[in-house]
Amino acid sequence: MQEPAEAVRELERCMGPLGFKGVQVLTDVAGREPSEPDFAPFWAAAERLGALVMLHPNGFTEGVRFRRFYFGNVIGNPLDTTVALHYLVFDGVLERHPAPNLLAVHGGGFLPAYSGRMDHAWGARGNLPKPPSHYLRRVHFDTIVFTPHQLEYLVRVFGKERVLMGTDYPYDMAESDPLGHIGAVEGFDAATRAAIAGGNARRLLGL
Repeated sequence: MQEPAEAVRELERCMGPLGFKGVQVLTDVAGREPSEPDFAPFWAAAERLGALVMLHPNGFTEGVRFRRFYFGNVIGNPLDTTVALHYLVFDGVLERHPAPNLLAVHGGGFLPAYSGRMDHAWGARGNLPKPPSHYLRRVHFDTIVFTPHQLEYLVRVFGKERVLMGTDYPYDMAESDPLGHIGAVEGFDAATRAAIAGGNARRLLGL
């Protein structure tokens, strides 16, 4: 995401003359949170245009402890998504702009598996009108979680209509068999597999 005015112009160009269905933004903007007030015009434009906004990390911004064992990717990338989603919720972006279709890759990072903690914090000092986990139900997640039980958890908690097949191509942490990953969840019926494997994407993108 560029500076706010430029980001809005680029979004309008993508959704207009170029005919795109959405855009990808990083989980930080040169070290700034995408939820900061300066970026409100972008989220308003995304809502107005019905854009699918895919949130993708580019390495954790405070990765001093992640220098070994590829932790910058293994831990840092999903953690950066986790942090960005927290700010989008707690800064009220998803309260003010409920309509944008937000897709958080890598299964939403660590947040979906631990959302009760954000609700607990909100109970102590939050200023949102509803619990933070309520706003996660406005977020879509991809299937890049690598284990069948975690994918089954995402669908059970957030619904089959909120999960889309992901590949993470062309990165080296990509899922090599995304359809097989979906098929490995024994509890999914044919309708759930079809929705995740392509039906949800066609609906979101108007295809």
